[in-house]
Amino acid sequence: MTPQFVRFLVIGGVAAAANIGSRIVFSLWLPYFSAIALAFCVGLITGFLLNRGWVFEKTGRAWTLEGTLFLLVNLVGLGQTVFISWLLADFVLPWLGQRTLALETAHAIGVIVPVVTSFLGHKYLTFRIESNVK
Repeated sequence: MTPQFVRFLVIGGVAAAANIGSRIVFSLWLPYFSAIALAFCVGLITGFLLNRGWVFEKTGRAWTLEGTLFLLVNLVGLGQTVFISWLLADFVLPWLGQRTLALETAHAIGVIVPVVTSFLGHKYLTFRIESNVK
């Protein structure tokens, strides 16, 4: 594990905490799924700003381009999380006979799977250093 990857993991934890914490606050005024949607935005913005400032080197590209790419990489990660969670919860874990905490297990594994692909996506796409940018 490189220091950069460790920083990425720490920032992921901070962004997840911002997501969950803001969802709790938003739920004081909003319906559950509206609060989740807004909290996702808070976590995404937190992750983007902290990754941009602490994990990856400055690219010299516009923050709007980086932000768009960050969103796209995270949407791919969300797709992976949903797919893996569904596959495990509906097929693999029942086939293995796991009934206790099956949804929680499936979701936890689903969240872990895109960590590496998201890191690589951000390193080589979102925050890629152009060869002519110094």
